[in-house]
Amino acid sequence: MKLHLAIHKITFFLIFNVLCNFSFSQDINYHGIGANQTNDYIEDLINLNVGFVGNHTSLIENKKGKYTHTVDSLISLKIGIKRIFSPEHGFRGEADAGELINNNIDPKTGIKIISLYGKNKKPTNKQLKGLDVIIFDIQDVGARFYTYISTLHYVMEAAAENNIKLIVFDRPNPNGHYVDGPLRKLDLKSFIGMHPVPIVHGMTIGEYALMINNEGWLESNVKCDLKIIQMKNYNRYITYNLPVKPSPNLPNHKSINLYPSLCLFEGTNVSVGRGTNLQFQVIGNPNWENYDFTFTPKSMPGAKYPKHINSKCYGLDLRKYEKLNEINLKWLILAYNNSKNKTSFFLESFNKLAGTYDLKKQIIEGKNEKQIKKSWKSDLKKFNNIRVKYLLYD
Repeated sequence: MKLHLAIHKITFFLIFNVLCNFSFSQDINYHGIGANQTNDYIEDLINLNVGFVGNHTSLIENKKGKYTHTVDSLISLKIGIKRIFSPEHGFRGEADAGELINNNIDPKTGIKIISLYGKNKKPTNKQLKGLDVIIFDIQDVGARFYTYISTLHYVMEAAAENNIKLIVFDRPNPNGHYVDGPLRKLDLKSFIGMHPVPIVHGMTIGEYALMINNEGWLESNVKCDLKIIQMKNYNRYITYNLPVKPSPNLPNHKSINLYPSLCLFEGTNVSVGRGTNLQFQVIGNPNWENYDFTFTPKSMPGAKYPKHINSKCYGLDLRKYEKLNEINLKWLILAYNNSKNKTSFFLESFNKLAGTYDLKKQIIEGKNEKQIKKSWKSDLKKFNNIRVKYLLYD
């Protein structure tokens, strides 16, 4: 069944869009998300010491169409939140990609926040001491290199090792309508590629947690005491536009849809618009002077040191490109072919982002998109046979 659209809230969403610079075309009925299914989890939390893994995307919509942070909602229900754990970009979502985040105190609640980024990606036994249960409530965007699922992995692992129950509040995947990309090879495991999955896995965060737990991907094959709070009336083939940026450089639904294709450019000398207001909606390079479209990256919140800072980049504006239902490799191939110095096009991080050594080699060899995607077919079939076991929704 399709998630019912809250038509009467359109006016609110339009105002919210102006305030947050976040565009909409079709909106989530947030009453259907896992965090709003209070009756499904409240008994698991009463009179217990609770840890919360979340950030600025951990929102609940009330009956008046206004948003409340899940932590604030739980506190209003007299749930004992003792510690907050925050992933990359921080609890309020304002930190740059890869920026070191220190532990601090949430000024609104007075609860201690422990960063799960930098050296401390996995909660320590000391940080978990005294907790009875952990809640994970973060909005994912469905790409292998988006690090919230890496944080999920380490939280699950730590919870299993400390015999602490983990409850995942499920949320829609805005890129859940397709599966595509090369599978990550075993020797390319990293924080931007924790699991042997394709670039676009087509699963919700709850479904993904089930797969991590049951495929033996946690250290020493430990298993987490895991409970998924499912959404109501979720349909992965509906376009879901989020009410808040999932991270600083994904400002709208177009950037989220383009992200799985354009993030590969992060491993090249091509800018994806970091340091502008067109993040993950444009590509460019200072040496592509044969293009009319230009943009100039500047230092700004969420992108303090963007690629090609203060240099005019020439390239492509992809904002009006049709919605992607697969990874687009044509732009990557075009960019490589247009590069004046091909030896400097690929950066060291490219193979980790791709999850394979083959993609770089195939592009250098001059293979086209169809030929490259044909090489993924067998692995994608195997993955889909695994994936189907963990799908919670039609």
